Amino acid sequence: TAHASKANAEAFSKMVANAGSGSTMNGYKAAAKIVQAKFQVGEGRKKIITEGIKSLESTIKSDADNVELRVIRMSVQESLPKFIKYNTNLGADKAFILKNYASQDSGLKAYIKKFAAQSKTFSAADRTLLK
Repeated sequence: TAHASKANAEAFSKMVANAGSGSTMNGYKAAAKIVQAKFQVGEGRKKIITEGIKSLESTIKSDADNVELRVIRMSVQESLPKFIKYNTNLGADKAFILKNYASQDSGLKAYIKKFAAQSKTFSAADRTLLK
């Protein structure tokens, strides 16, 4: 729900700021930067979004098999306005998540199911594959 309001975006950013390190946390930190920029006005907004996207893409490149990073990217890409043109990985990420879903731990599976339930990219048929 971080993308739903400025207060939610700020709370999310604070939560992940000191939550540790590693590729997954770096993905959340990049996402927090992107989501916070969504609520800013002015010329600096585009720069912050671009920096966040570069950080997220770099993190995914360095840990390409991380399913949670793909969920993070999908969430960001679905929440940004289309004119940002950061939505080209939705299909590939969905396919990757569906392919690797069975091998994830129960916590991540629950997270993926919850995300897929509200996702614009996952179809009803896709959701039935998440058991």
